Amino acid sequence: MKKPIVVMTGLLRPIARKLVEEHCDVRIWDKPGVIPRETLLEWLADAEGMIVPFARGIMVNDELLSRAPHLKVVSQAAVGYDNVDVAACTAHKVPVGNTPGVLIEATADLAFTLLLCAARRIAECSAIVRNGLWTTTTEIPFANDLHGKTLGIVGMGQIGSSVARRARAFGLKVIYHNRRPSANEDQLGAVYCTLDDLLTQADFIVALTPLSAETRNMFGRDQFAKMKRTAYFVNAARGGIVDTQALYEALRDQVIAGAAIDVTEPEPIPVDHPLIKLPNILITPHIGTSTVETRDAMAMLAARNLFNGLAQKSLETCVNPEVNYK
Repeated sequence: MKKPIVVMTGLLRPIARKLVEEHCDVRIWDKPGVIPRETLLEWLADAEGMIVPFARGIMVNDELLSRAPHLKVVSQAAVGYDNVDVAACTAHKVPVGNTPGVLIEATADLAFTLLLCAARRIAECSAIVRNGLWTTTTEIPFANDLHGKTLGIVGMGQIGSSVARRARAFGLKVIYHNRRPSANEDQLGAVYCTLDDLLTQADFIVALTPLSAETRNMFGRDQFAKMKRTAYFVNAARGGIVDTQALYEALRDQVIAGAAIDVTEPEPIPVDHPLIKLPNILITPHIGTSTVETRDAMAMLAARNLFNGLAQKSLETCVNPEVNYK
């Protein structure tokens, strides 16, 4: 029986890649960097499936779908899909799979790690040691306690709820802002408030909202100006929800005390970007889901979504359910 042709735009985790290769005729982009657009379109001309291990640089839009007339499914090994024109996929009747659920705890761990590092000024203190500046007369910067402080979470989804549970264990008061109040706020011990109230009240602010037209640049000069001068800002969501220049100015001018971010705009952030040179920011290279267990689970879910789509069966997790197979 002829195997379905599948385009893999990067290297999927071995546990899932082996499975896909066993059941499909796979065209894999295994070279450094993003697959060239023309190569991708050429490969998709007769392909039935597309699996995207890393969404960065892979735009799924009407142009791509028009050049892939046999495509039955697009499966991403990621929870975010801001690189996908969902309306176009729906118009072409192509279901899009993503990987929510399996990455909740790893991302929450990273978000809370950034919060701890910001509060205790880990990056600054580590730099003192690495740069040979730790002597008996060195003035080590004082950090901040978490216990008794207020944490504001922007985006109280599953990841936000997991961060809230960690925060309560550390003795933090939790407030949050969402499109609507969370059904489990009593269980989490969290209090709903407006975004403006959160910005003015929180000692630590963790951004966990998805990137959309509504949330792009939602943290800009006005929002940083409303925060306490002693506040720390953490972004473990998407770089695009923050105005990068505004964040740089807020840190440079000490409008806020510091920041710890796992995502940037642009991404990767250029090595000569002025944000990197500031002492009061910690930047990690988008590692929220970068654990062996979580990436394997994401890859396997992406593979299952791919197989289901190829067989025209319902995807386990589909971002446009109106065209998901029954």
